[in-house]
Amino acid sequence: MLPLLKRKSNAPAGPVVPAWHPNFREFQKLPDVKVVRTAFFVNGAAIAVLLALALYFGIHEWQLYVLNGQVAEAERQIARDKKPSEQAKVLYKRFQAEEAKINELNAFMAARPVLSEILIHLSVTRPENIAIDGFEFLPNGVGLRLTVRGSPEAAAGYATAYLEQLRNDTELTAFDRAKFEFTNQARNTATGRLSVEFFLKFNAQYADKRL
Repeated sequence: MLPLLKRKSNAPAGPVVPAWHPNFREFQKLPDVKVVRTAFFVNGAAIAVLLALALYFGIHEWQLYVLNGQVAEAERQIARDKKPSEQAKVLYKRFQAEEAKINELNAFMAARPVLSEILIHLSVTRPENIAIDGFEFLPNGVGLRLTVRGSPEAAAGYATAYLEQLRNDTELTAFDRAKFEFTNQARNTATGRLSVEFFLKFNAQYADKRL
């Protein structure tokens, strides 16, 4: 059976009845009933920022403390080593002065002629009738004392020939061979032989150097 159709009422709807009592609540004074309050997040964020800043400045303060300690240690070592360093500088200056003297001496030794080689060369190249009795190292050359065997006339010729031989000797590079000369010539009354003296002059680079 079809349900009975209800007749729509033509009566006007009644007005909405307001609450039976007024709302006197002050919402700003009511307690916060939220599970997590907004202030918690604000305070937590502020605390986190403060902790981060404190950690940042703490690390920098620690680094500065360590750096100051390293500087203090370096200054202590500098102060400790300053006196030995000054002494080392004085010794080094003395060493330089002595080294300069040694270098000068070595340069002189390297530049001067080797006298032993000169004497050996003279002994080997001398004529058989001439003997070397002595030599003298002078500031600007070498003096030779010789004895020449033979008659007076022959001995004088032998001595002159030997001097000319020395002037032509290309091995005597330390000498100014053009200025070789007799310095003395005399007859030895005891032996009857001719005694002569030669002067062999050094080159300019060796002159006035005491050997």
